[in-house]
Amino acid sequence: MPRVDDVNPHETTRAPGPPADRQGPDELTAALDWTAHATRRLVRVAARTLREDLFTLERDPLPPMSRPRWLARLPHVLVFLYGWVATIPSVQLLLNSYQARGELVVMQVVVQAAALLMAMSRPVLGWWLSLGAAFITQTAVTRVGENPWPWTLPELALHGLVLLLLALRVRPRVAVEALVLSVGFGFLAVAFNNFGVGYRGTAVGALVYFGLTVVIGSALRARRVARTQLVEQTSLTAEERARRTLLEERSRIARELHDVVAHHMSVISIQAQVAPHLVENPSEELKENLAGIRENALEALTELRRVLGVLRSESAADPANPHHPQPTLADLGGLVDNVRGAGLDVTTEIAGVARPLTPGVELTAYRIVQEALSNCLRHAPGSEVEVGIAYGPRELHVCVANSAPTRSVPPSPGAGHGLLGMRERAGMLGGELAAGPRPSGGYEVTAVLPMDTPARTTTEKDPV
Repeated sequence: MPRVDDVNPHETTRAPGPPADRQGPDELTAALDWTAHATRRLVRVAARTLREDLFTLERDPLPPMSRPRWLARLPHVLVFLYGWVATIPSVQLLLNSYQARGELVVMQVVVQAAALLMAMSRPVLGWWLSLGAAFITQTAVTRVGENPWPWTLPELALHGLVLLLLALRVRPRVAVEALVLSVGFGFLAVAFNNFGVGYRGTAVGALVYFGLTVVIGSALRARRVARTQLVEQTSLTAEERARRTLLEERSRIARELHDVVAHHMSVISIQAQVAPHLVENPSEELKENLAGIRENALEALTELRRVLGVLRSESAADPANPHHPQPTLADLGGLVDNVRGAGLDVTTEIAGVARPLTPGVELTAYRIVQEALSNCLRHAPGSEVEVGIAYGPRELHVCVANSAPTRSVPPSPGAGHGLLGMRERAGMLGGELAAGPRPSGGYEVTAVLPMDTPARTTTEKDPV
């Protein structure tokens, strides 16, 4: 026997518990509680979903036909005629075969007509009204006889039309919910009125008919939504293409101007380095200032090459390649000769005193003429083209005009954004560009570019 000293005074003596196999009822209770909780949660979610989907007065009108315009309201007229044709036999059937009360029949007709009208603008509300009309019919009937029930044939047709109008405008989930409630109403009417097996078959037929209307309506809605999305996507694609073309043109302009800016920065650096040797006994302040100018020029040139160097093309045939000098108006004769060799009659005229301009103006004017002549080759074969360059005191005027084409215009593989690039170039210099058809036929492109006066160079010192 154990001694008294061996017993732990803080240990509590427990009664022996039940074996593991005796804990089954607790596990079953926990499973039932979890099932009940999940069921309640599912019911709450379903109720909230139905409340959000089917308890709404949102307006969603039936869209008119797009073509032809004089038949735009044809769907609305067809719905009205369909409802009128189906209402007359419904009234006769309720009064003669079902011996329904007259005041309730009038109420049913009014509610059903309101359901059809409302379904063309607010489909969910129209569906509720149509379901209410079916409930009024069930209340009004005093004798069933041998006619199908709980849906009479005219009511089947009218409620199916309402479901079709609903499925055309709402999401498929909402249409399925309305279908389930409509069919459920029919089976509940059979169950509570104890109409027998034959009427259950009518409820099954209603399920098939309503299901087909919902499927057809949802398919037509999906087709309409897909076409709308396709139109939107096409519009976005066109906008994105125009934006991408604009960015490509700006990148091309940046590549070309990179050489111009780099050349000027290099000249500044070299002049700042040579300037002290051109003056006898230059002061230390002059040497420091010139050295600072040279360092800043080299620094700016390095940053320029670092930022814009990524825009340069790796293709050796690219005109923006550093091995190719940027064209100027002095190269305009070679450009015109190439276009003449392609079969286009081109004449040039230069007005004013021709003089060297800043590289940016020279390059921009050359590119505008080049793009305009390319458009003449593509869109005006066989036309006569006039190229005019006018040197004004402060502005350079560029004009490229062509007559009407004498041959059929072949399809052009280009993106159609040449004018966009010309406007970008003119706008970059603060100039203007206009393009449009000529009154006598053909097309004309004119540009006005402001001329920056080049730095004045003299061999004599300015008078003090």
